[in-house]
Amino acid sequence: QDVVVENDSLFVQMLKSSGMILKSGDRQNEIGVDQVVFQKKLQQALKKHPRHPNVIQEFISGLESYIENGDHLRNCLLPCGTLQAEETSNLVSSFHDSLIKLLLGIEILQVRISPAFSNVGSDGLSIPRLIINQFKWLDRIVNGKDLASKIMQLVTVAPVDIQHDIITSLPEILEDSQHNDVAKELNSLLQTNLQLSVPILDALSSLNLNTELLIEVRQSVMSTLSAVELEDLPVIIKFILHSVTPSDALEVISELRRSLDLESCVSVPPLHATQNRMKHKPHAGYGLFNSSKDCVSLLMDVIKSAVRFQKHTSEAWIKAIENVDTVSNHKVTDLIVLLILYSTNNNNSKKQVERVLRNKIRLGHISDQLLLSAFKNHSQVLRDYILSILSLAQTLLRSPEQSVVSFGSLMYKHTFSAYDSYCQQEVIGALVTHVCSGYPAEVDVALNVLTELVTLHSAAVALYAVFIKGILDYLDNLNIHQIRKLFQILSMLAFSKGREGGHIQDDMYIVIRKQLSSTVLKYKRIGIIGAIRMVGSMAIDRWAKSPESKPLSADSIRQITTLLELVRACSERTREASALYYDEMASLIQKRNLDQQVMDWVRKTVLDDFQNDFVVDLDPLPKGNHLFPVKAMYNLDEDESQGGIAINLLPLMSLEFAAKGTALETSKGELLVSPICLAPYFRLLRLCIEDEHDGNLDEIDALLGCPLYLTDLEVTEKLESLSKQEREFLCSLLFFTLNWFREVVNAYCKQNSAEMKGKVLSRLQNITWLQSVLEKCLAGMGLQCTQIRQLWMCSQNNKIIYTVGKKRTSAESKNSSADSSQIEQQQEIESSEIDKNEPEKEKEDSSKITVSLNSYRAYFRELDLEVFTVLHCGLLTRSILDTDLHTKATEVVQLGPAELVFLLQDLFRKMENMLTSSAKKATFLKVLTFFKLKFQLKKSEEVAKVVVDLLNSLCSHVENMHNYFQALLAENHGVVDAPGLDVKEHQFMTSCYQLLLQVFHTLFAWSGFSQHEHRKLLKSALGVLAGRFKQIDTEHALEELVSQSFNYLKNLHSSVPSSSSALSLIQLLIVLSEKTSSPQYREKIASLAKTFLCQSWIQTNGEREKGNRFNESLQSLLCIYLEHTNDVLKAVEEISGVGVPELVNTSKDGASSTYPTLTRQTFLVFFRVLMDKLEKCVKSFPVGKRSDSYEIHTEQLLRWNLAVRDFHILINLVKVFDSRPVLIVCLKYGRLFLETFLKFGMPLLDCCFKKHREDVQSLLKTLQLSTRQLHHMCGHSKIHQDTGLTNHVPQLKKTLELFVYRVKAMLVLNNCQEAFWLGNLKNRDLQVSNRCGFCMAMELHVSPIPPSLQEKHQTSKEKSGKIIYGKKCLVL
Repeated sequence: QDVVVENDSLFVQMLKSSGMILKSGDRQNEIGVDQVVFQKKLQQALKKHPRHPNVIQEFISGLESYIENGDHLRNCLLPCGTLQAEETSNLVSSFHDSLIKLLLGIEILQVRISPAFSNVGSDGLSIPRLIINQFKWLDRIVNGKDLASKIMQLVTVAPVDIQHDIITSLPEILEDSQHNDVAKELNSLLQTNLQLSVPILDALSSLNLNTELLIEVRQSVMSTLSAVELEDLPVIIKFILHSVTPSDALEVISELRRSLDLESCVSVPPLHATQNRMKHKPHAGYGLFNSSKDCVSLLMDVIKSAVRFQKHTSEAWIKAIENVDTVSNHKVTDLIVLLILYSTNNNNSKKQVERVLRNKIRLGHISDQLLLSAFKNHSQVLRDYILSILSLAQTLLRSPEQSVVSFGSLMYKHTFSAYDSYCQQEVIGALVTHVCSGYPAEVDVALNVLTELVTLHSAAVALYAVFIKGILDYLDNLNIHQIRKLFQILSMLAFSKGREGGHIQDDMYIVIRKQLSSTVLKYKRIGIIGAIRMVGSMAIDRWAKSPESKPLSADSIRQITTLLELVRACSERTREASALYYDEMASLIQKRNLDQQVMDWVRKTVLDDFQNDFVVDLDPLPKGNHLFPVKAMYNLDEDESQGGIAINLLPLMSLEFAAKGTALETSKGELLVSPICLAPYFRLLRLCIEDEHDGNLDEIDALLGCPLYLTDLEVTEKLESLSKQEREFLCSLLFFTLNWFREVVNAYCKQNSAEMKGKVLSRLQNITWLQSVLEKCLAGMGLQCTQIRQLWMCSQNNKIIYTVGKKRTSAESKNSSADSSQIEQQQEIESSEIDKNEPEKEKEDSSKITVSLNSYRAYFRELDLEVFTVLHCGLLTRSILDTDLHTKATEVVQLGPAELVFLLQDLFRKMENMLTSSAKKATFLKVLTFFKLKFQLKKSEEVAKVVVDLLNSLCSHVENMHNYFQALLAENHGVVDAPGLDVKEHQFMTSCYQLLLQVFHTLFAWSGFSQHEHRKLLKSALGVLAGRFKQIDTEHALEELVSQSFNYLKNLHSSVPSSSSALSLIQLLIVLSEKTSSPQYREKIASLAKTFLCQSWIQTNGEREKGNRFNESLQSLLCIYLEHTNDVLKAVEEISGVGVPELVNTSKDGASSTYPTLTRQTFLVFFRVLMDKLEKCVKSFPVGKRSDSYEIHTEQLLRWNLAVRDFHILINLVKVFDSRPVLIVCLKYGRLFLETFLKFGMPLLDCCFKKHREDVQSLLKTLQLSTRQLHHMCGHSKIHQDTGLTNHVPQLKKTLELFVYRVKAMLVLNNCQEAFWLGNLKNRDLQVSNRCGFCMAMELHVSPIPPSLQEKHQTSKEKSGKIIYGKKCLVL
């Protein structure tokens, strides 16, 4: 029974007299007065007691005796109740502290009560926690230092759970004066006991610490970060992030980023794959998965909170990630933090994240593997940022850079694969939006992603087929290539096993039949593409994939053949539609995955129809009314003329021209065959034969060597006498002949027969010859090629490039690599060169029109990659073909220079299109016609592998070129334009050399080599090059392979025949050197670039190379030299101080003896590059600090002296070379140099003016001469009122004026302000003649000017050697 404690002890009686009634059992102690009144009464009773102060110890002894009872102790530690009198029991109800808490509030008892609890044990209730609570929030602590010491002693011996309670209560117990001392002890404890990390950091977060101690604690925490448990990370990271300041944020977060490793966290299974299973059947690891997920999520929430509310933290995270410069150092944390920053959009962080991520992807630092790891191991964490992921992927997908676009598409794919139906629907919706955007490059990528998703997750994508079907309403905005992809996607969904397939089939049938029945060619093409793609999905050979699958039913075969017959019937009356039908069928059959029954049906129709339509007997010649007499041409089987066949090309063209674009029918109603279908139909035929005979084409080998019915091409020598219709006919005849030969080469290039290989090479010779004939005929057509463009099915986006004489059109200028400013500045020089240096013969022929076939490239049949196996043949030059021009079939067949150029040009275009990660790819797609079916289906990996397989042969060709030019120079004693030189052969060999180097460069510059999965391919390619130089195993380290490859290619430098080839070689070596981090190649590249700059580039006509292209190559070579040399200032001084004076002292057409490439025509190129690189060099100088040593100041001042001297030399050159472009360069880069000097140089002068007074004075004197010259240029610009020059003047004058006052500030800072004098300087032009007006100037003396000398000094200031700075002109 609960009773009031009654005894005669002093303790009980004094409490009772003060208003406290003690209870036993489970009843609370009761207090009948206010807490403050109770404490006051008790304190007065103790102080007034007769036995004071001994009574205090007696009171404490009574307390100790009383709390020996467990119930009494518990009651003393629990809150007191209110003493309730009967008459007020319903009115009084309030909360009171515990008895112990009240006693601790009395100063004379506080010190003696604390030790009374040191040996108290636990009795079921958490007594230690209750005891700790008594010390919280006391109004006053008598001896805080002693209390803190005892608490920390208790921490060292207490159990872990009590340690947690004590440590977390410290901020509520201690006074502010004890915070730093306790924090030091907690920091020491943290180093020895990681189990207490969380409570210690929690306590430290609430303590008021000084900055030095906070930094020390934070460093201690950072050092233990890698060893803490995952569940402790959120608290630790929170402490670190909340303790950073703007000054140390970057350093702290960089270290935090390095230490934080989420890769060790437990992998979380994808949500959608385990969602239902976890609900109904939990497994042993589920708790572990959830624990890991919760901890990482909490960690990311901590980071999110920090970056949202602390600007310096978000900026530091972005900068820390930006500073990581290797793939291996990037972590999943970086990606997640970037998503967090993107989602908060604090301080415009969205744009910053996009910029950083684009740069990282472009450089290959953030890889696809890192993205995969993020989704694989932390998908549930990323789920919280799904909207940011989709938004970021949408932005990346719209980038012009291929690597960035690829990363964005991967984000879509992983998001779809990792998450549930809601996220999948968002992904499909976003991709459909991309497709309907109307931007070709964006549409292509989105369709590629959809295609891959349908291939991997057809059942999941089928649920959202209604979104994809909606794209059918936007077909007008898609090109042929995109329509093909769309129907491929829809076909795969329609014939998948999902329940949505039937609805898609019905919709596709409706759309296809509607488009096929249209009379508009555009819509008919859509119908053909849709139908063939549908057939491809219906007729797939399922047995080949899965032997358990059943073959196609008779009903399915009937549906397929009916659809094919419908397509053929709807397209046979339109020649373009027929050609597209054959090409689409060929592309379908090339996959070799169609059901055998379908293939049998196609073969039966194709073989017979081709023979009937295009093949005729060789004898007799066809009769009829033709524009030109028929003649069998290009027969390679003349010894088998009996019973031979021929391609009936010219008669078919005559019939088509007679029809004039109407329906292709004869008077009897029979359909005519268009020659436009010849090449597509043949491709379909040979693919059918290859499929039937495993690649063997012996059954149709006669088509390789059979002649064509053409006309005698001597008629091309008298084009002027032909009518417009005859010229159009002739051009079209040559065009279709070329396309036929191209498809023939495609078909037979893989045949092993030596006879066939020889014929393939002959067809290549036919192609190169006919191309030159066609160019001549097109030039004869003039600018009226409307009928030809219609007949060749020209794309609307294509533009024909015409060249009149030497002048280039704007279309050609777009292909130039120079920027607009360079072109503008060089335009005047280029025009003067043409007027002054063009040979008389060329001037006479300047009115002739020439046409480049490159403009018509989109209309020729595409060469297959397999054609380049022909490059395995050696090189055959004219000098070897002295006697036997007809090699036997058993002998080695070799390529001629013209054929090699043709193949290399096509290979280079393909590589540039597929391997170059730039916006050029989008321009290639703009000129796609329905001929361009095959190559666009290739992947960049396939192209790279093909080229690597060709590398050995390409190296042989490079070595042949090297030997050819070496032998030529040796034979002619180093004279390039020797008498008897075969100029045409030399031009071909030069083109071959250039193309081979460009092919190498494009291959090794491929961004795919930076990916881990292509590392083996890279080593294989480098192994080929290294093996040509030295016997080496491809298993060697990458650095060794790069070194040997570099040496192999560097040996070619002595034979490069042109500046463009030299540039290609240098660029190739740079790309190779970037495969390793070794700095040894920089000086080698710089030395080689200087060698090329010091080489005289002579053409075969005996003249120096010149023109815009040469200037561009020269500019690139000079930039490479200055970027890779160890001492830019020395190189600039050598060129400007040695090369330019040599040029000045030569004749008008002369050149520098040290740098033969430096002529009066190329001076602007040298001058612009030197000024640009000098300005960039000084930007890299460190800012001078007072804390730097004397030696560092001396070295920095020396570098600035050298830079200013180089600047002075360059600026003074305007006195000799005063053309307008040179003045523009001076005004622009002069301002930039001065701005850089103000920002980086003046702080250094501030620091070392007193110790290096003479050096500073010398530097300023030299700079004064340059600024005065800049002022004269400003005056010149104003006098001549040239807007191109005066646009630069205001900013330059502002900078000059700023410089005056900045120098004054430096003097004031160093207590030498009396050395500064400000006056007027006369305006002068470039010829230094006086002009009206004055400008501000300053004069600097290292010692004060005596008053007696001031007047004399002012009158002679322009003659003295003191420093005067021309500034902004102020007319007085």
